[in-house]
Amino acid sequence: MSTHLQMNAQKNIALVAHDHKKQDLIEWCEKHYDALKPHRFFGTGTTGQLIENALGFSVHRFQSGPLGGDQQIGAKIVENEIDVLIFFWDPLEPMSHDPDIKALLRLAVLWNIPTASNITTADFLITSPLFISEYVRVLPDFTDYRNRLTASHNAVIASK
Repeated sequence: MSTHLQMNAQKNIALVAHDHKKQDLIEWCEKHYDALKPHRFFGTGTTGQLIENALGFSVHRFQSGPLGGDQQIGAKIVENEIDVLIFFWDPLEPMSHDPDIKALLRLAVLWNIPTASNITTADFLITSPLFISEYVRVLPDFTDYRNRLTASHNAVIASK
């Protein structure tokens, strides 16, 4: 059994970009300025600052990605405080914090968050009528998973 979460027409959008993709993200935001303007923004440190400077949007900035910013955004996804993730990542550049990046992308999929990792996907996402309307997002039901772990833990304790 799944649950549902109402997304408002005004979305909470996380904006993240690796160093070699920051300019692409800024240009994408400039191209879609009018469509983005009504929404709320979150970002990792440097990317958030660059978006603020370029577009004048207020961006709630977390730490830089390598300093934990990716994990902070992941936590907001789990808390249902992020509706959309736009993450222009560089597949040709190894990152010291690759495990954090993988964890962030994993949480976006796990919690059913619309995610764009390149310009084309971001264009498709932002031009969808769902982007500017209310939307009921299906949340996964982890009851069986949680109960399995609890039962397993209780069995270990009982055997001692």
